[in-house]
Amino acid sequence: MPKSISRRTALKGLGTAIALPFLESFASAAPASVAAAAPKRLAFVYVPNGVNMSQWTPSVTGALSELTGTLEPLNAHKEYVNVISGLALDKARANGDGPGDHARAMSAFLTGRQPRKTHGADIRAGMSADQHVASVIGDQTRFPSLELGIERGQQAGNCDSGYSCAYSSNLSWRGESTPNAKECDPKAVFERLFSGNDPKELAEARAKRELYNKSVLDFVMEDAKGLNATLGSGDQKKLDEYLSSVREVELQIQKAREANKKPVAKPDMAAPTGIPKEVQDHMRLMADLMVLAFQTDLTRVATLPFANDGSNRPYKMIDVPEGHHDLSHHGRDPKKLEKIAKINAFHMQQFAYLVGKMKAVKEPNGSCLLDNVMLVYGSGIGDGDRHNHDDLPILLAGKGGGTITGGRHIVFPKRSDVPLTNLYLALFERMGAPAKAFGDSTGVLKI
Repeated sequence: MPKSISRRTALKGLGTAIALPFLESFASAAPASVAAAAPKRLAFVYVPNGVNMSQWTPSVTGALSELTGTLEPLNAHKEYVNVISGLALDKARANGDGPGDHARAMSAFLTGRQPRKTHGADIRAGMSADQHVASVIGDQTRFPSLELGIERGQQAGNCDSGYSCAYSSNLSWRGESTPNAKECDPKAVFERLFSGNDPKELAEARAKRELYNKSVLDFVMEDAKGLNATLGSGDQKKLDEYLSSVREVELQIQKAREANKKPVAKPDMAAPTGIPKEVQDHMRLMADLMVLAFQTDLTRVATLPFANDGSNRPYKMIDVPEGHHDLSHHGRDPKKLEKIAKINAFHMQQFAYLVGKMKAVKEPNGSCLLDNVMLVYGSGIGDGDRHNHDDLPILLAGKGGGTITGGRHIVFPKRSDVPLTNLYLALFERMGAPAKAFGDSTGVLKI
């Protein structure tokens, strides 16, 4: 008979603590009502500069048929996806403040607040949706929230027509003047997730791993063997698969760091950080880390912007050598629109990778992680050339613990100005963090 174990059990070793995924053995250690349900998780993925809306918006309202254009990579997960058209982000509009749409788009996307126009130290936006949820339920996990990123950004300076760089670089805000800086180095995220709480042990373990080329798993093998002996065959297989996935991510990070150690042309360049050279590898590593964090219930709230708003990153790997922001001012030029669509499709492929990884993780009662996640994907700008903030490109993936029906195109009338924050109120309720109002909300969105 398998021994019952606590959901909080972790494999521990020198400077290392590896949380466990859901195992059937947890069920006998918890009341039936608790064992039957998996926790709900909430994540936000942001893309900059708007999208080519003609390639984004489904042609029909209601049940989704075959997805085309930008959304095509999601066809394999269509039953988990809702496309929501017609939502607006009023506080990203000028509202008397003049130019600066990119700074306002990113800073207002999760706050629903008009950022103060300043490039000084007196920045002000508002608490973001992820941090509202973290403030209510964050004490139930080791990390209240996880802020991931791809592009680093400045926290000061003038980045967009008189707006501080902090606005266009940060998606998550702990308070109105306190942005949550995102972590872009996968190795740093990995160390944070799988390290113990003792700083001295952590430093010793890191030094030992690097000296002897060891894995974090090497430090917990004794604990793992002891636990394995108490598990049934199904849980043994699940634990082995999970530890293998941890090791796979660790190897990807190590490979990226080794590639960055190659000699560089300028000897005064900054030391390598371990960030993969290929942006696709970077995005997928961050997706893997988010999935591991959710799978092991280390956190239930996460954010991942694919780039800062106004980003002018070129995408040479998909034959787009021009900068993203430059192309977004397309002036209806068909060639530029085609290249914007390529960038949009590339981003969607990475999002589909994240969705697929969540779908592959098994949870209680035959559910998968994606059954218990609410994953918002979108931009604070509709069309990059118009800089409009209505009819935004918004997706909601996941079933929210069975509270959301997927496979739909939900349309609100254009120019009805239904606030994006109304969607957040609906997600707050499902996360156990209800609010009467948030940002510029006017009511709970029915989804």
